[in-house]
Amino acid sequence: MDFISTIAIAMGASWVSGIKLYAAVAMLGLLGRFANLQLPGELHILTNWWVIGVALALYAIEFVADKIPFIDSTWDVVHTFIRIPAGAVIAAAAFGDFDRGVQVIAFLIGGGLALSSHGTKTTTRAAVNTSPEPFSNIAVSLAEDGLSIGSVLLAAFYPILLFIVVSIGLLISIIVLPKIISYIRGVIKKVQQLIE
Repeated sequence: MDFISTIAIAMGASWVSGIKLYAAVAMLGLLGRFANLQLPGELHILTNWWVIGVALALYAIEFVADKIPFIDSTWDVVHTFIRIPAGAVIAAAAFGDFDRGVQVIAFLIGGGLALSSHGTKTTTRAAVNTSPEPFSNIAVSLAEDGLSIGSVLLAAFYPILLFIVVSIGLLISIIVLPKIISYIRGVIKKVQQLIE
């Protein structure tokens, strides 16, 4: 696999990990199995049937949980401690054939990409949950499913398009960042008021 493809897989999978980790792992494994996609570095482990099976089972649970208002926000909070480190590990594993220094850089960048997408997703979903009807939550969740699966496919087959998608995602994250900070401050104030 060439260097651009390795970067695309590492970048795409780590960015998608912040949104739908299990979908990213399952898609990469299935593409490696059925589309003869040569996964870079140490990612070939994702083609193991047990890894694919567990990822698909967890994605099925996430698919349902993500459509239910407030359960999805709880799911996102818990997965803060799973998605971000997993994005970092996936990026480093993609560069498994490279020098350790390159792997560490990939680990750091992959974690940052996962953090940016996860922070944007979590904040957006928390805002959508304030809507009294359930349809907007389901629509946003389905859009995330499509974006995640589509981004992994772009990483595998159209890396340049993936770079554009991730760049747009990062730009959105930067625009949303002040709102994320404001939202977190509001939650902290509400918690402090409840404690007092």
